[in-house]
Amino acid sequence: MSSDNNERIEELWNRANEIIRKSLSDSEYKTWFTRITLGPEENGKITLYANSAFFRDNFTKVYKKLVEDALNSLGEGNFTIDVQIKSQKAEKEVPEVKAHKEKAPEKKPVKKDVVLNSAYTFDSFIPGENSNFAYSACLAIAKDPGSVYNPCLIYGGVGLGKTHLLQSIGNYIHQTTNLKVMYVTAENFTNEFIQAINDRTTRQFQNKYRKVSVLLIDDIQFLQKKAETQNELFNTFNDLYDTGRQIVFTCDRPVEELRDVTDRLRSRFSRGLNIDIQPPSFETRMAILRAKCREKKFPINDDVLEYIANNISSNVRALESCITKLMAYSTLLKKDISLETAKEQLGQIINSNKDNSGISIDQIIKTVASYYNVSPFDIKGKSKSQSIVLPRKIAMYLCRTMTDFSTTEIAAEFGGKNHTTVIYSIEKVEALLHSSDTDTAVLIEKLKNQIKAESKK
Repeated sequence: MSSDNNERIEELWNRANEIIRKSLSDSEYKTWFTRITLGPEENGKITLYANSAFFRDNFTKVYKKLVEDALNSLGEGNFTIDVQIKSQKAEKEVPEVKAHKEKAPEKKPVKKDVVLNSAYTFDSFIPGENSNFAYSACLAIAKDPGSVYNPCLIYGGVGLGKTHLLQSIGNYIHQTTNLKVMYVTAENFTNEFIQAINDRTTRQFQNKYRKVSVLLIDDIQFLQKKAETQNELFNTFNDLYDTGRQIVFTCDRPVEELRDVTDRLRSRFSRGLNIDIQPPSFETRMAILRAKCREKKFPINDDVLEYIANNISSNVRALESCITKLMAYSTLLKKDISLETAKEQLGQIINSNKDNSGISIDQIIKTVASYYNVSPFDIKGKSKSQSIVLPRKIAMYLCRTMTDFSTTEIAAEFGGKNHTTVIYSIEKVEALLHSSDTDTAVLIEKLKNQIKAESKK
């Protein structure tokens, strides 16, 4: 391809990107279009390069037509695109064309002293509307630690990808810089601190955590009721933050819901950027399942994948467990996976991912809606009519007090509302219960008994 044609295609690509950028949110554009490299053009076919099969397949499925429409709207010809994985061989054979993205840092050898799961990378994470913001923020942190979004707290229900993103930050920084990265769960941090006290080695413990460039702490809800560990983390936080080093936490709930945590540590968690990961939509769950099948080279019919996606809605980790179990069953018994087989084999996984109380959010909403003679759709909707607002608040309160679901998960079931709406509703109902209004207490107890009775049928 001539240099003149190179420049022409690059110009068209940049112009098309400007059109595309206006049709997408900033987070969605950054997630997908800053990781695509422009390749050569031949007979109207423009090659784009992705750095993984996951990214290539998802980009092709969702954005191929959008890119082609943008290119063809410029009136410079009729173009199609072909997304390929950029291999070292391709780099040697294809003339260099400038990419519409920043140059990725050169990877450096992975050091052996950091406990990170190499499978947890940004390439293997499948972002959706539920996690685009968190994904983009974590990628920005990884590219420039200590400069943006410091500290950062990622929160959400179990199995939504918090640990994956946290370790993706660690793996990216570890592979592309010489910065010292420390990843630890809050439980292990606590256990190490206790051992240091017993061994009288607290100074060594402090040096270990206060001499890192990036500190990643998973599941800070474990620190509840552990006053001495909280004090140690508070001091570690201050030492790192005051010297411009990056700190990222994860939690299974919003900071406001943490109990028995000192105010000064809670304020540290709240400082900086707090991002929630919502349960994935059906479309995102299907994309994740398909990606797992491609990764394991184990094709499964869409009717089976739809069955899994419909029955596991709030735990990405459980989606992978389903694929793993079906793959093992098929491989060991040499049997194809039918929908009936999937239902037989996945019953335990699906049941274990239901709330431990056996009570569902839908069941609570239906019971409350029936009592107030309103539609469940109205309770989940946006109506601000008093006849709807009060039942909605009571339903949210019952969901939080009668199930193990977090406010983030409850909010997602109520039309994708913010978790702060759920917290506000709970506080309003609690205020009524603590007032002289005995009617509310009687009603709540009546609804609880009815919901429990329904759950046993």
